[in-house]
Amino acid sequence: MSLRIANAAGFWGDWTLAPRQLLETTEVDFLTLEYLAELTLSIMARQRNKDSASGFARDFLNVVDQIAPVLKRQSELKLVTNAGGLNPHACAAALGKQLSECGLGDLPIGVVAGDDLIDQIRDKQGAGYDHFDTGQPLEDRVDRAVSANAYLGAQPICEALQQGSRIVITGRVADASLTVGPAMYHYGWDWEDWNRVAAASVAGHLIECGAQVTGGYRTDWRDCSLTKIGYPIVEIDHDGQLVVTKPDGSGGRVTRQSVIEQIVYEIGDPAAYYTPDVVVDFTTLEVAALGDDRVAVRGATGNPRPETLKVSLAYADGYQASGQLLIYGRDCIVKARIVADLIRERLGLEGIELESMNIELLGAGDGVPGLTSPPTDMREVMLRISAFDHRREALEAFAKQFAPLITNGPAGLAGYAQGRPVVRATYAYWPTVVDRDNVTPTCKVQTAEQWNQQRT
Repeated sequence: MSLRIANAAGFWGDWTLAPRQLLETTEVDFLTLEYLAELTLSIMARQRNKDSASGFARDFLNVVDQIAPVLKRQSELKLVTNAGGLNPHACAAALGKQLSECGLGDLPIGVVAGDDLIDQIRDKQGAGYDHFDTGQPLEDRVDRAVSANAYLGAQPICEALQQGSRIVITGRVADASLTVGPAMYHYGWDWEDWNRVAAASVAGHLIECGAQVTGGYRTDWRDCSLTKIGYPIVEIDHDGQLVVTKPDGSGGRVTRQSVIEQIVYEIGDPAAYYTPDVVVDFTTLEVAALGDDRVAVRGATGNPRPETLKVSLAYADGYQASGQLLIYGRDCIVKARIVADLIRERLGLEGIELESMNIELLGAGDGVPGLTSPPTDMREVMLRISAFDHRREALEAFAKQFAPLITNGPAGLAGYAQGRPVVRATYAYWPTVVDRDNVTPTCKVQTAEQWNQQRT
């Protein structure tokens, strides 16, 4: 029997009904849920700064609440997720409370951590964490850093499963590693059998973005129903060959084209796709349609894993705010540009010149500049103005410019329902790497009730 691994979340904010819909229509050995991206970590950093018990993907708790009956009924079903974000232990504690209340207090939960490097980077004053692309030193940005996480691999996930976990919660691990860990656990492959590790990584890469491989985000999206789109399942054989499919009767489509599009998605050099577990060569893959929403992928090859791990670092970098107004009338485009000038000029009366302002006329072609021309008979356009500055007070002044236009601006303005624009802290992204030897993954397995008892 092939190992069946499904993925029902491609990012934080993905369709929360998808996991339940998948598990109620088919059986799998593992369900993975992928929630993290660089932007997501920045959002979680802001949340954790406000509340030390936050900083993880709370959608995961809602998902588990929906699928708790399936967890009770299918005792062999296991979940692997990076929903832990910046606070995997807090995520486990919250989940432990939830499971205990629904009669699953004995369910073992494993937590994988050790990816958080913020203290290490501060201790070293940022030395050695140069920008991956430019080589620029981190320098004074280290004092503004709010998160720094290494991309861990699959080994600690495998360890948590070996210790009996039915749910494994991780911090930042590589997306594909959520699938590699279960495959290595199930088949007991050697960690230096690079071709098999590469095959598991390809499988993980194919399903990590959820419905992208089953018909979502396609240019030919009209040829299938998307209402109940099926999320992907990968069937992995002992020799590393695999098949991509989806639940029978679900919407979407799995085709050779959808699989190939996902293969080349965000991989950089196709002959050297770096992961913490292996360097994958995608150029040796063979992809064949089998029919009935089944596509075979064969021939994965890999090379030894890299000696460094990718690090995602975010640091505070000023403030931003964005406001919008609906401008209507025959002269809506001209009027919208005049309104934008009014806001800039009135800020000038207060002695404020913002570091950056981006003015867009949505509907007039600004959303896709150079692709379309505005129609000549336009009667309405959405004016959106986004601003950035390192001075919060400058953004507060900007936010106050919109409401007065109700009575002291030109006629034909609407869209004040959102209220005054909110000024938000901005976090910048700093990609870097760390030597593998400087990262120590940890794994802790306890019952749901034991995690519940550790809540603060």
